[in-house]
Amino acid sequence: MRKISRREFVRLCGMSTAGLGLMSVLGPQISQTLVEAAESKVPVIWIQASSCTGCSVSLLNSVEPGIATVLLDVISMRYHPNVMAASGELGMETMYKAADRYAGEFILVVEGGVPTAEKGRYCIIGDLNHKEITAVEAVKHLGSRAKLVVAAGQCASFGGIPAAQPNPTGVLGVDQILNPRPYPRKHTVVNISNCPIHPDHLIGSLVYILTYNELPELDQYYRPKLFYGPTIHDTCFRRPAFDEGVFAKQIGDYGCLANLGCKGFIARSDCQKRGWNNNVSWCIAAGAPCQACSEPIFPDGCSPLYGHMPVTGNRK
Repeated sequence: MRKISRREFVRLCGMSTAGLGLMSVLGPQISQTLVEAAESKVPVIWIQASSCTGCSVSLLNSVEPGIATVLLDVISMRYHPNVMAASGELGMETMYKAADRYAGEFILVVEGGVPTAEKGRYCIIGDLNHKEITAVEAVKHLGSRAKLVVAAGQCASFGGIPAAQPNPTGVLGVDQILNPRPYPRKHTVVNISNCPIHPDHLIGSLVYILTYNELPELDQYYRPKLFYGPTIHDTCFRRPAFDEGVFAKQIGDYGCLANLGCKGFIARSDCQKRGWNNNVSWCIAAGAPCQACSEPIFPDGCSPLYGHMPVTGNRK
């Protein structure tokens, strides 16, 4: 079987997947890679902090490969509060035992922002030996043992809505917890920053890592350039209207949505190519302006949602 090169992988991931799942576009080479990787399934521990669980729901809606294939054939999900049978203290015990057994081998996926105020007591994810476990404690403990940490979604990547002003619970992104000083970085964190995540972004990144045993190229915010390249504005199907100076005055009008609060000028994501819900639609295709949910300044720096962005006061 011919091995697929990095250049080919990047090209295929960048193709439009209209009508196709990511694995169909990547082809039989990647399917074989998954079969080989499944023989030594990569342990994954998935924890949730301050979140709406939307990223888990988005992943569970994965069409190709289906979520059953991902969970049973591609990875070994050792802990996920929504899909595992165990709960409570038994679940916590299972998680910590897995972290010890697979130290240096497992991938830690964190969903949701991490509250730090009051020693993290605004987010208790479970208890073990009659001791409450906070999200910040779990992220630090598990992150120090993981081979790789993935921040799944805007909240885990940059704080997201839970970290919006005034942020009374002191929510931070995972990278800010594990790497309070950016350099030197002690932990490897990959940010998959949309709200919610796109299944292709997470699965595609895992496939790349399984294929080449290395990280894909990351941008300045530690997001895979495979999926976070040109801005939404650069590739938007409404771009011709912008070039012609035609702007929509209300939702439903033809024209560029800039005057209705579109932040596609700063948003880097391949939403137009990939679509959402099996490529049924995406924000601008549905007539709504892009809110730049992929960017570190969301939501404070992107407000008002249906108006122009403020010049100052952006949160990073």
